[in-house]
Amino acid sequence: MSTDKQKTADQAYKNIALRNARNPSAEPWEELDSGTVVWSDFTPLEQESIVRHYAPKVKYLASRMKARLPRNVDVNELISAGSMGLVESFSKFKPQLGVKFDTYAESRIRGAMLDELRRMDWFPRSLRQRVRQLDNVILQLEQSTGETPSEDDLVKETGLTTKEVREGMEAMQSQLCFPLDILENSMADSEGGFGGQPFDLAASSELLELVAALIEQLTPREKLVLSLYYSDELNMREAAEVMGITEGRVSQLHAQALSRLRRELNNRHGLPLYS
Repeated sequence: MSTDKQKTADQAYKNIALRNARNPSAEPWEELDSGTVVWSDFTPLEQESIVRHYAPKVKYLASRMKARLPRNVDVNELISAGSMGLVESFSKFKPQLGVKFDTYAESRIRGAMLDELRRMDWFPRSLRQRVRQLDNVILQLEQSTGETPSEDDLVKETGLTTKEVREGMEAMQSQLCFPLDILENSMADSEGGFGGQPFDLAASSELLELVAALIEQLTPREKLVLSLYYSDELNMREAAEVMGITEGRVSQLHAQALSRLRRELNNRHGLPLYS
């Protein structure tokens, strides 16, 4: 028997032995998730069933991320990148790290999507300039009046149209949500214990402490918006219903809260939240 044929036969016997030793009532994805069976020990048909089981997770995470991004970002691009992250997670997952595959895969999927967003650089120069203009005006009005400016105030002070102000606020919100997604992804890495070196985990922990301290300095309404949006995972419409204000006002409070965090991190610690 040739060497190649012998290897094939040996692998076949190994697969049969593994199958006999496994729990016949467990689904392949359950065995992978618990770490009892590694990816390479599944048959091609079992691997296919695992992929089908986890594929909806990619679409869910892409849709959730898309909700925080400008309209011109194609959700299919996120799904494509996330699918590659899922594929990589199968072979790179290590059960001995003590985390479930589902947790590991989610981090890999989101990381791949964020990498794609970095590559895309979706904001045109004119929109970036508008974001900076609005950010500066918001800061000036807050310092001079002690109050959060309204949409009408921003229209009056910037000379932009209402539509341009809304587009700029949406872009500001998206720019600021993007690095917070990266931060959230780092939190998952540190909590799960995978993918991070001691120095990286310490840096993430320090950054989280800085952000947490700054959040305490936000206004009650700003903190409530962030809590509803990130902790309770409500969308803007749902948050507006809870707070009894318009969806546009929620969006504005959200963008301004994150803008304040960005300014304070930059001014105090030299850590800009967006470029």
